[in-house]
Amino acid sequence: MVTGKNPIEEIILSNSHRGIDSVKNFLPEGYCQRAAKLILDNPGTILIGTGFPVKGTFETDGPVGAIGLYKVLERLGYKPLFVCAPPISRILGKKYHTREMPIVSWEKSLPLAQAALEELEPTLVISVERPGVTENGRYYNMRMQDITDYAAKYDVFFQLCSCPTLAFGDGGNEIGMGNIRKELTHLPIAPSVTTCDELVIAAVSNWGVYGVLAAMSAMLQNDLFVFFDPEAIIEFLVANGSIDGITCRPEYSEDGFPLAVGLNIISQLRKKIAIKPVDPLPATK
Repeated sequence: MVTGKNPIEEIILSNSHRGIDSVKNFLPEGYCQRAAKLILDNPGTILIGTGFPVKGTFETDGPVGAIGLYKVLERLGYKPLFVCAPPISRILGKKYHTREMPIVSWEKSLPLAQAALEELEPTLVISVERPGVTENGRYYNMRMQDITDYAAKYDVFFQLCSCPTLAFGDGGNEIGMGNIRKELTHLPIAPSVTTCDELVIAAVSNWGVYGVLAAMSAMLQNDLFVFFDPEAIIEFLVANGSIDGITCRPEYSEDGFPLAVGLNIISQLRKKIAIKPVDPLPATK
């Protein structure tokens, strides 16, 4: 049960079935608002990593929210760029600005990330449901299976960048969870040690993105949810090989929850902020 008083956080942590809500009180209240402010205070080139590897492809949780965030950032006048590995890099590259990151060792990933940072000069680096490296230098999924050979080392961007970092996760094994690593030891996972400037936790990582977009909407006095369609996004992803990370089936669901549950989360958030869309959207630069 979530005991905090922040309504946005209560909504995005509802239905938690992996225990992440048990560590909510170890994060200072208002993390969605702080993450929203971090985004609004750092316009420019935003790097977004997403796509948790599963069964030779990638799961729906993460990319749905990441694409929604990408679309909103574009409307705000930012320059979002996906940084991810095959196969999701090839899929996102069909419709969005994408930089492919090969699946190589940590040592080989370091100079690649450094070169990308020097070229792109990002103002913010974001991770949405990306596996984070563990204490032994390996990567694991929620079933404690070693997925190191299938994971691009996106952590190196968090290690090397000079700009702020933001991460979204729901299980404890994702980038950013190093912020609460000690508090995750009771969960049946191998926790990530990669830290970030601001961590957003939710029952489903996509919902964490929605929580931050709700906070941004309140700050801008504009309903940002009108600028993307989760149903169309997940249809695109599933049609291109994405599967549910829990059921491992190609279906319109996220972490075992039917998409309708996620849409209801958005509906609750929109009612909570009670803001009508403004047209045109004032750019933040």
